[in-house]
Amino acid sequence: MDKTSCRLTVFFENPFWVGIIECNEDGKLTVSKITFYKEPKDYEIRNFILKKYNQLNFSPAVENVVIEKQKSYKKRQRDVRKQVQLQGVGTKSQQALNYSMFK
Repeated sequence: MDKTSCRLTVFFENPFWVGIIECNEDGKLTVSKITFYKEPKDYEIRNFILKKYNQLNFSPAVENVVIEKQKSYKKRQRDVRKQVQLQGVGTKSQQALNYSMFK
């Protein structure tokens, strides 16, 4: 069975509020960025998603591997340190946004 999930994260990026929508469908991650000019209220975000979700431009799909098993704290620290050295800082969503902006 295929699993689909979307997550919205809203944060302040000087001077605007920004929302990142991450959708994971069939093991593929797509991302869209929304710029809110002032701090959005919960009902404003809800209305935006309900009315304008179909108009959002999502990045090209990127392969997303979901890890099921939990690792120990120290093992996760070592893995993160190795990944940062190899890939640099950034989430898959940030990398997907950068990839879509330069194409």
